[in-house]
Amino acid sequence: MIRVLIADDQDLVRAGLRSLLANAEDIEVVGEAINGKDAVAQVRSQHPEVVLMDIRMPGSDGIEATRRIRADEELHSTAVLILTTFDDDADILDAIRLGAAGYLLKDTSADALRDAIRTVAAGDSVLSPAITRRIMAHLASLPEPRARDGRLEELTERELEVLARIGRGENNEEIGQSLHISTATARTYVSRILGKLHARDRTELAILAHRSGLVED
Repeated sequence: MIRVLIADDQDLVRAGLRSLLANAEDIEVVGEAINGKDAVAQVRSQHPEVVLMDIRMPGSDGIEATRRIRADEELHSTAVLILTTFDDDADILDAIRLGAAGYLLKDTSADALRDAIRTVAAGDSVLSPAITRRIMAHLASLPEPRARDGRLEELTERELEVLARIGRGENNEEIGQSLHISTATARTYVSRILGKLHARDRTELAILAHRSGLVED
């Protein structure tokens, strides 16, 4: 069972999300928060696998709450999935840089939302197509030439292939299919790469892959 905390300052939004998630047998809503400070406190007490986090909330917002959750070793196992009406570039990049596992807009379908929760709970990342295009546009605007990060020398050729696939936005199952290995083996490679590069999450790996020229924009 995936334990989920909903953080949103609007009562109707929280009620609607709770209703949508009630239809999933493998998802349980364990709490609701009205702002970022409340969300951090409930993550500490409820230990959810995933937080559905709005950005603009009174008092402490979702960006600050994401930073606090991801920076705290006791809370670090909780994945933050941003769910908001705002698609401001600065908010998107801040959330990803601080370790959010995903960024979705509130026009996302119910099925896609439930699938996204399962994805981030399993350790993968997810971005809506519109957000992915914005991120890729930002990466493409980085100044040239892009220097190969020295840390990549620690990786084997196979690990570099996996890193390039992460840079293309592939999840573990897709990496397995692309490289003709099992999903479990792909997951092992990703964990090994995270450790070797001292990276926080898959999003950091994807950015590193682009900046190092492993992925053609």
